Amino acid sequence: MKELMLGNKAVARGLYEAGCSVISSYPGTPSTEITEEAAKYPEIYCEWAPNEKVALEVAHGTTVGGKRAACCMKHVGLNVAADPLFTISYQGVEAGLVICVADDPGMFSSQNEQDSRHYAIAAKIPMLEPSDSQEALDFTKEAFRLSEEYHTPILLRMCTRISHSQSIVEVGTREEVPAKEYVKDTQRVMMTTNSLKAHYRVEERTQAMTQLAETTPLNRMEMGEDTSIGIITSSTSYQYVREVFGDKACVLKLGLSWPMPVEKIRTFAAQVDKVLVVEELEPIIENHCRQIGVAVTGKEVIPMVDELTQGRISRCLGRPEKAAVALEDEIPGRPPVMCAGCPHRGVFYTLSKNKCMVYGDIGCYTLGVMPPLNAMDLNVCMGASCSGLHGFNLAGGEKTEKHSVAVIGDSTFVHSGITGITDIAYNQTNSTIIILDNSITGMTGHQQNPTTGKNLRGEPAGKVDLEALCRAVGFRRVRVVDPNNLKEMDKALKEELAAEEPSVIITRSPCVMLKEVPKAPPLKVDLEKCNGCSLCMRIGCPALSLRGDHVEIDNTQCIGCQVCMQMCHRDALIV
Repeated sequence: MKELMLGNKAVARGLYEAGCSVISSYPGTPSTEITEEAAKYPEIYCEWAPNEKVALEVAHGTTVGGKRAACCMKHVGLNVAADPLFTISYQGVEAGLVICVADDPGMFSSQNEQDSRHYAIAAKIPMLEPSDSQEALDFTKEAFRLSEEYHTPILLRMCTRISHSQSIVEVGTREEVPAKEYVKDTQRVMMTTNSLKAHYRVEERTQAMTQLAETTPLNRMEMGEDTSIGIITSSTSYQYVREVFGDKACVLKLGLSWPMPVEKIRTFAAQVDKVLVVEELEPIIENHCRQIGVAVTGKEVIPMVDELTQGRISRCLGRPEKAAVALEDEIPGRPPVMCAGCPHRGVFYTLSKNKCMVYGDIGCYTLGVMPPLNAMDLNVCMGASCSGLHGFNLAGGEKTEKHSVAVIGDSTFVHSGITGITDIAYNQTNSTIIILDNSITGMTGHQQNPTTGKNLRGEPAGKVDLEALCRAVGFRRVRVVDPNNLKEMDKALKEELAAEEPSVIITRSPCVMLKEVPKAPPLKVDLEKCNGCSLCMRIGCPALSLRGDHVEIDNTQCIGCQVCMQMCHRDALIV
């Protein structure tokens, strides 16, 4: 049966058909839908783990127990999982282990643009790169086969365009894979001599897979009539190359992107006049070609920054661009903003009003940096706000302690904020942490997390008590406030900043986009009282706009949170 299928959904189907038993992941765009789609198959146990390190360890533990497993994450999540990744590479596996990582060229929802192929090389783990949804399914199944044949974890690298585009897929049936018997082997305890022997095995494995790269159909030469140029490419870049150069071009497509072949590349290069490497982000293929003595053109003409497109490749190579449809009218910019009624808005308004240095974190609340709030100074990675604020106050002491805070969401806090606040409580900087508890993992699309009381499938689950946890690690000052109550929020912030010890403020109000959250009727404007002073506009709510001498409320967006009412001195905003 054939169907139009999202790339991520095709990976999930591949996991199902390959007989995968367990998937443990942490949500991160553009990888999230893989686990969500896999959870629709009752044969697969799926879970959201607190972070990617835990997810990989759970998946690895499953394979130690003899069953096929996978974990999924975005590219920055692989940073978090890197610690177990390198050692699991040494240990090897018996049951198949596939690590799905989705890169984000163009940084549509990410804080950096790193290339996960570096991890494959550094950890000496084979990597497969599909270029459409059918390959996403097929490569996932092949990844399990290779994992068990070569006793190695396999990285399956997706990217935003492959993850979130659709193409036709032919689906198959599930393979029921019998569990492998666990056999005790102390050689898998990675220490001293065991680790050294394991490294030798890894190098032997890499050599064996390099030979595989020469013959596997994952790497294929497509020789066209035009031999004036040959293009070596992979992943979504392959699709762009085909659209730009057409069927007459000679292309070497690398589906097994590490380890790469040597003789196959040399043979391909010998059949064309010159070789062009087209790859997104880093010159991984290009550097390999030069290392084996193949002269290529690459990043001299193909950009290293931002995602590629058909048009971009054409422009870089001086080729005519294909006609495209575009609107003649100029489209106004739409900068990202927090949703109307977002519970984080009251927090950032209060922080802005109090002129706080705000050490931010990763989540939809990162949008607190946008005008008119302008209430975030920096962000680094998941959980860095807590430990970063501790360091900031170590440097500034009394000069900064009373004017600086860290903000972190509930899911991000469980992901990697707990260790940061433990450092604060243990070493006693006078730091104030604000946990923005909106009862969900917001930015990646409303996934459950350990603080919500529900698991991935929405079933009742264990629930982390944030207040009890903060007290357990050593905070004596822990308070919960309603962020939509501006006076309460302002009072709590001032008191905790003035305190002479570490403190935690938990702002608790659910994300307004949750279906189960009741919405109040939109507010109204009393035109006789409104003089257009625009005080209410300072909170940056997209439901509010200034029209001439008065404010207008967009009834399709306003959810009646009444935060703007608290800003108005003339009582012009009414229920």
